[in-house]
Amino acid sequence: MMKKLVVLTGAGMSAESGIKTFRDSGGLWEEHRVEDVASPMGWVLNRKLVLKFYNDRRRELARCEPNAGHLGLAALEKHFDVHVITQNIDNLHERAGSTDVVHLHGELTKARSTKDSDLIYDIGYKDINEGDKCELGSQLRPHIVWFGEAVPMIEEAVKITSQADIFVVIGTSLNVYPAAGLIEYVPDSASLWLIDPKDVYVPGDRKVAVIKEPASKGVEVLTAKLMALK
Repeated sequence: MMKKLVVLTGAGMSAESGIKTFRDSGGLWEEHRVEDVASPMGWVLNRKLVLKFYNDRRRELARCEPNAGHLGLAALEKHFDVHVITQNIDNLHERAGSTDVVHLHGELTKARSTKDSDLIYDIGYKDINEGDKCELGSQLRPHIVWFGEAVPMIEEAVKITSQADIFVVIGTSLNVYPAAGLIEYVPDSASLWLIDPKDVYVPGDRKVAVIKEPASKGVEVLTAKLMALK
């Protein structure tokens, strides 16, 4: 029976693919305050700006490709039961071939109803414009979990994490909750790994194997170490 390998990924996972993060740019995301483009209040105050912001992100994503880190995680499915839990809204894990991906913060390539959050539509890289409506007649919005909103997939992520034999954190500062709190659900028997070129504080007193590399190189090193332990 394959060991369950659970990977929590953040912005650093996609950085080498050219996807920018607001935390690396002084709290601004593409020159916008995060509150203006990633909060329910921002949506109420300036819907046009919010739609344009995510339309631009979608076009940017269409030009990006999965990096060696994404491809390396997908390749690990030959040897482990791999589950990816990502804070990223891009689709690079799926495009690299990962088959089990939970998106905590939503998905850029989907839109949803403002009236019924269960009405979700695949839109690919197309724009969402003012006047684009769901079947109930309400405006479509990006399928993104904005600051201050509930994280519907967190329960599924907790369930997956609590069954891990190996838990790997890649490219996340572990500052954003509830995602950062998943560490608390990693079983005591599981090995814990961290891939990040920066120093990251891991809460608790667990033994953590640190690979101080960007995602691509880090996944390569991780793979070699995990295969040596098999």
